[in-house]
Amino acid sequence: MTEGHITVPGGKVWYRAVGDNNNDATPLLCLHGGPGFTHHYLEPLEALAASRTVIFYDQLGCGNSDRPGDPALWTVDRFVEELAQVRAALNLDRLHLFGSSWGGMLAMQYVLDRRPDLESLILCGSPASMPRWAADCAELLDQQPAEVRRTISDHEASGFTACPEYQAALLGFYREHVCRMDPWPPGLERSFAQAGYDVYNTMNGPSEFTVTGTLKTWDVMDRLSEITTRTLLVGGRHDECRPDHLAEMHRRIPGSRLEIIENASHLCFAEQPVVFTKIITDFFS
Repeated sequence: MTEGHITVPGGKVWYRAVGDNNNDATPLLCLHGGPGFTHHYLEPLEALAASRTVIFYDQLGCGNSDRPGDPALWTVDRFVEELAQVRAALNLDRLHLFGSSWGGMLAMQYVLDRRPDLESLILCGSPASMPRWAADCAELLDQQPAEVRRTISDHEASGFTACPEYQAALLGFYREHVCRMDPWPPGLERSFAQAGYDVYNTMNGPSEFTVTGTLKTWDVMDRLSEITTRTLLVGGRHDECRPDHLAEMHRRIPGSRLEIIENASHLCFAEQPVVFTKIITDFFS
């Protein structure tokens, strides 16, 4: 294992590489979600380091990376440039790129804007359209008890989304559509504890299903046909990025592969690690 810091626009980001550096297999670079949610919840992906180097980094503003506190830094373009500079600093000429949730959105924007040379692209629970994501999540939220929905709507209308009562009301949705494990894995707990909530609130909003930030109109669905990189889309049956959203992306990305994992949600790699690892290793081979 090696770790260190890389200078990017706005500060320094922390990275960690796990696996055999002398292995000739193409490395895997992992992009966490949020925005601002840290690499910790992706720890189950370390299982893939048995056959290749797996690299994680905390995007600027969260986890072990610098937290400059400048809202002007929280843009998609700056995160794309950050990714490009991390790749260059680590000399990742050959690369598999994995993105979870927002990390996959970042990966798609990177591929569409920069046309990088990649061995493959893996999108895990990553939407191509935030308006569609918000509409899908609203339908899922309607399945929650009326009292929960009332608590959420009242607090959002009053701007009291930092209130413990509001945060508690989110939990039922999160336990069904984000992570169905009980208890939650330690890595997920650490991601919540070390998240950059200023990044999350600026770009996303107060919750997974209330998108009021700068990403609310982000949509690359109509550009997916431009992606020529070999692509795998994977998600859980109960994912907040719903299977029909991923299926639409699959239809639009030429030659892509789609896998929906049963008895799993947004963190399918933690909930069903054996199934997930087999899917990824089969895709690599």
